[in-house]
Amino acid sequence: MSSYLSAQTINASGSGWTVSVPSITEAGNNYAGTYESATNITTISGFLPGSFLNLLSSGAAKVSMHYNPVSWNSALHLYTRRSGGSTVINGLCILCTATINGGTTYLEIPPTTDTSFFTINFTGVLGLGNSVNFSAINVQFQISGVSVVIPAKAYSAQVVFTIGPN
Repeated sequence: MSSYLSAQTINASGSGWTVSVPSITEAGNNYAGTYESATNITTISGFLPGSFLNLLSSGAAKVSMHYNPVSWNSALHLYTRRSGGSTVINGLCILCTATINGGTTYLEIPPTTDTSFFTINFTGVLGLGNSVNFSAINVQFQISGVSVVIPAKAYSAQVVFTIGPN
């Protein structure tokens, strides 16, 4: 009974990313414009219960993303990509596989409206007590559009990851 009460979960852990933009010291110069975080600034992990796996008509769960602008300039663009990741299938399952696909090249993160980041594909015949744990999905961010024409101040945004059927 408890497996029917479970919900899929996604966790993002890590620290904030502060971009260090060097000072312009000569007239006629501009900023590099694009800056990258470390490759593992954020790590994504989570859980897909058997009750959720049963609902996947396409056999895949989709991780989506968007950002909420806290203090933002629309000339700035956020991107992300993932590396790594592992899956573990729990319970009795016949010929089952769970793989993480997509999101390995930079994708632009839109403001307020979700866009697809990557999928977790599941195949096999479900048995008893099935679930999938996924972990060690490292996330890297990139920002572009940094320019002398954007007012100098601290800008911030919150990136939101969600998981659901594909």
